[in-house]
Amino acid sequence: MKVLVVGGGGREHALVWKIAQSPRVKTVYCAPGNAGIARLAVCVPIAAGEIDALIAFARENGVDLTVVGPEGPLAAGIVDRFEEAGLAIFGPRKNAAELEASKSFAKEFMLRNGIPTARGRSFTDLKAAESFAAALGAPLVVKADGLAAGKGVIVCAGLKEAREAIRRILVAREFGEAGSRVVVEECLKGEEASFLALTDGKTVLPLPSAQDHKAIYDGDRGPNTGGMGAYSPAPVVDALMHRRVMEEIMVPAVRAMAAEGRPYKGVLYAGLMIDRDRVQVLEFNARFGDPETQPILMRVKTDLVPLMEAAIAGRLDSCAIEVDPRAAVCVVLAQEGYPGAYARGAPIRGIEAANRIRDVVVFHAGTKTKGRAVVTDGGRVLGVTALGGTVAEAIDKAYLAAAKIRWDGVYYRKDIGRKAMARKAMKPAVGIVMGSDSDLPVMQEAAAVLKKFDVPYEMTVASAHRSPARAAAFAANAAKRGMRVIIAGAGHAAHLAGVLAAHTTLPVIGVPIDSSSLQGLDALLSTVQMPPGIPVATMAIGKSGARNAGILAVQMLAISDARLASELERMKEEMAAEVERKAKNIEEPR
Repeated sequence: MKVLVVGGGGREHALVWKIAQSPRVKTVYCAPGNAGIARLAVCVPIAAGEIDALIAFARENGVDLTVVGPEGPLAAGIVDRFEEAGLAIFGPRKNAAELEASKSFAKEFMLRNGIPTARGRSFTDLKAAESFAAALGAPLVVKADGLAAGKGVIVCAGLKEAREAIRRILVAREFGEAGSRVVVEECLKGEEASFLALTDGKTVLPLPSAQDHKAIYDGDRGPNTGGMGAYSPAPVVDALMHRRVMEEIMVPAVRAMAAEGRPYKGVLYAGLMIDRDRVQVLEFNARFGDPETQPILMRVKTDLVPLMEAAIAGRLDSCAIEVDPRAAVCVVLAQEGYPGAYARGAPIRGIEAANRIRDVVVFHAGTKTKGRAVVTDGGRVLGVTALGGTVAEAIDKAYLAAAKIRWDGVYYRKDIGRKAMARKAMKPAVGIVMGSDSDLPVMQEAAAVLKKFDVPYEMTVASAHRSPARAAAFAANAAKRGMRVIIAGAGHAAHLAGVLAAHTTLPVIGVPIDSSSLQGLDALLSTVQMPPGIPVATMAIGKSGARNAGILAVQMLAISDARLASELERMKEEMAAEVERKAKNIEEPR
């Protein structure tokens, strides 16, 4: 088959690289492409926004599938136009792409559909926007409503800065028509993550998680860019958070879009802010992220073409995605001056040397060919992407490759992936063990409590009877690895908590799970009836017991941790206040 990729950046190079590996694909075209893409595809001199010319090319050349990279053509209705012409195309229609094209639409959509996001409102009136900003209080975020190449978001530390940002957007029109409306919202704190999924309008199939680095300078300082690097997976999106993002954000968003008459097909990208146990949406994008696509597709082992065809045809429920367990890191090499004014045309040296490193791919973003040389032709020039057995290995390999590439004015951040390394280096204070992965819906209640109190934990599966050596080794080594409490959950009469308690001096909290015809009573008795000398603190059966296990673990840690002790006091006060509120509603009905 013949595939046309629309766009010419690093994301499109990654898409071409992946699509070209499909045994079903004979020819890949890219419009307009770049110097790197030209090595894998036939580059066509048609701009991504020239929809009529793209339709004509697809017809004349018998293109079987078109894949859209950038957001501009999607917002302009390229999918609608291709479908009307009877041409297969992967991406959301215009009314669905508004989820990215209009930040005011996205904000109102999330608020009315209960999708967690920052408090905020959109305005066309300057005074109304400034009044709302003052009422909201600093810090806050000011956004141009329309598409602004990732640069229309201004984080404001104070109200003076916020007023200036509002005026830059609404009055000075620094972002053109994108600034005809402004969104003012509270500034969320936490750690950002990118969550992308394929969807056919019903089924949501998640891709590997990633984390982008938007600021130009190390330490997330300086103005925002289109993205200075990314890595996958994002450790902040652990199994518990992944499940919550799917259940609270991705699936509800797709269902709500369908309910509102805007069925969404293609890639749905949620930019997230994660703070302990809270996850909120910063923004939705209607396409693959750049540079997140580069490390994500390095890890996706499944052929992308059948997945895209299934999304178009509404058959994603029969598909699965196989992911390489290794980590991937992309370091963006930019031209000095970006995201402001920058020079073009500098000859680039060392790309081939970098590409010769095993498991390294240099994706071109802003390049072109001049004679026999490859020269710079954009702000973000290259994305050096590497696979490694660990995040640290992938980082080292990416920077080793980046160091081989040179041109006048090359600049790149030196801290891509460091947040992941810091998170990975945290020693778990609590170990959560379950007898089977079927126990996860119960045991994640304990994990949610630990997240709320910002207590690092590790969660695993170890059966007291099917894998006794694994269970014993976990308990025996837990203290050496920094753990101070173990929470164990199992059903039937498995006695996992007791087995773990026999192999450690750490306190063990047991959670009986209802998984048999005895409705958890067998698990309760096998956990609570311990012989003298091997105590297990046994909780109630099921989710409430798991939640209390998390709280008891925090209380144990709080004996020597003033922060946790203070937060526990605050939790007790909040519970008491909630009871008072409920009592008042009953005693003084409205």
